[in-house]
Amino acid sequence: MSFEKLDRWFEWGMLVLVLAILVSGPLAFGSVDPLEFLVLQGLTLGVLALWMARLWLNGRTQFFWPPVCWAVAAFCLYAVARYLTADIEYVARQEMIRVLVYGFLFVAIVNNFQRKELAHVVGLSLVFLAMGLSLYALWQFISGSDRVWNVVSAYPHRASATFLSPNHLAAFLEMILPLGLAYTLVGRDRPVTKVFLGYASVVILAGIAVTLSRGGWVSTAVAMTLLFGVLLLHHTYRLPSLVLLVALLAAGFYFFPKSVFVVNRAQEVAPQNNIQELDRFRVWEAAARMWEQNPWWGVGPAHFDYRYRNYRPARIQVRPEYAHNDYLNTLADWGLVGGAIVLSALALLAWGVAGTWRSVRGSPDDLGGKQGSNRFALVLGASLGLVALLCHSIVDFNMHIPADAILAITLMALVTAQLRSVTSRWRLKAGPGLRVGATAVLALGMIYLGQQGWRRAQETAWLRSARRAPLFSTGQIDCLKKAFAADPKNGQTAYAIGEAYRVESQEGDSRYEDLARQAIDWFALSLKLNRWNDSGWLGYGWCLDWLGRHAEAGPYFQKAAELDPNGYFTMAYLGVHYAELEDYAAAKPCFERSLHLQWQDNLIAASYLQVANSKLIEAATNEPALRK
Repeated sequence: MSFEKLDRWFEWGMLVLVLAILVSGPLAFGSVDPLEFLVLQGLTLGVLALWMARLWLNGRTQFFWPPVCWAVAAFCLYAVARYLTADIEYVARQEMIRVLVYGFLFVAIVNNFQRKELAHVVGLSLVFLAMGLSLYALWQFISGSDRVWNVVSAYPHRASATFLSPNHLAAFLEMILPLGLAYTLVGRDRPVTKVFLGYASVVILAGIAVTLSRGGWVSTAVAMTLLFGVLLLHHTYRLPSLVLLVALLAAGFYFFPKSVFVVNRAQEVAPQNNIQELDRFRVWEAAARMWEQNPWWGVGPAHFDYRYRNYRPARIQVRPEYAHNDYLNTLADWGLVGGAIVLSALALLAWGVAGTWRSVRGSPDDLGGKQGSNRFALVLGASLGLVALLCHSIVDFNMHIPADAILAITLMALVTAQLRSVTSRWRLKAGPGLRVGATAVLALGMIYLGQQGWRRAQETAWLRSARRAPLFSTGQIDCLKKAFAADPKNGQTAYAIGEAYRVESQEGDSRYEDLARQAIDWFALSLKLNRWNDSGWLGYGWCLDWLGRHAEAGPYFQKAAELDPNGYFTMAYLGVHYAELEDYAAAKPCFERSLHLQWQDNLIAASYLQVANSKLIEAATNEPALRK
């Protein structure tokens, strides 16, 4: 077999691996779980290995490095730098690994998917994948199913297909819908293929509708308006696009009022009628304050959830995990420097689209029929899909969902690759020196990602075993210790071990002191790895109180209250500490504040408040008859 033929096989091998990444990501709940993301990480290693082989098989290999690649490389390097200086090493490392996977995928697609057939295969595959997900979503909505695969959905009466959240399904579909419509109206496929593409696009639109994602609806409307606005400017194509637009609008006006869930969801757009919207705005305010206090570098990669509690509004007692606004989340985590790099990447991408627009668009007379252009359909559809995501990201955190993020990266790369046919300015001849350098970078990336992937796989396997073991049991502790041995930088695992020992010490047998001391050791280790974990400070203080070392416990409870001043659980445990000291005058306001922050399902504060009131009355009256 000749090197040229082998190189072609490797090229198609890369295509298969990229398609496997794009398909397996959404099918595995969006790949938000570590184990599912490890599959994507492993497939990415395969892509890099085939690219490295192609560098030496093809003597005519050229590197294509347009300006947007510099922005992508800059953010990858910035992610490495922020990881090395982050407060919480473990979460910063996992976030850096994601950034590296996305960066390597972007550059690999830009440099290896140069032939239009490859890009077209990816585009068609995405459209029909989205159609399949939409059909599943329609079945969920119509049948009233509360299952996502075998998992009970947290969003009843809303379709999410194979994603855990309907909003993230909407983001995935809204990026692909403009591509499907563009291939239908502008592409150069056979008429039968276009019929299927048109049908798939209508199904995708219906899939977006049944997610009941208002952010998805608005973002889709923006993308559709721009799409039809562009096509209506071409007189040759004005009538067909107008007919399709009218048909879609008529279908929407007919079916929209017939669904009670859809109508009710649409009526919730006004913030004053929906407390969840008000909560989202409060989270935005917290994210903005977080960034204002850490303007240049941010609090650290993926640190938002851990630092949020210090900025928590009193109204919100749940963990939002993300800011529900990708722009604010980026500023909070990465600071102005990281935000500027991301903005520069988007600006350079838009500049690249503008540079290819005139070439791929052709003249108005060339559009439609046999003179259609798949390249124009790709650039138009993919660009507007990204516009939809940028709109949706104002109210959600889609770029933190790997399946959505990788789809966006792929669309960016496919659009960027079209610059190759317009100019030769950024083509670099792959001489021996450049090939050696590129091979070294790819090899280092593969070694690091492979080693980290194996380490994360071991840790994840033991953590899953721990979740299956009886809660706070010896078996669970053993599994957690093995997970910690696999990655001794995970402060959350150390905290879980400490908490298990703390709960065991409550049994009160002869070993309780030893168990409490072991819990203290693990809590101390967890705080060394993550000093922002208020629960670790609470656990440490509780154990000291349990051992009768009340004077030592005070600073730990105060530190927890400092880190989470508006946390009902923190206030309740601070009150319990004062009750242990028999300082009921100090304990009472803690319990009252805890109940003010969370009056439902707050048994600790409610029961201890009764005790505190009884003790205070007893002390004030000193009359046994009033004792309760």
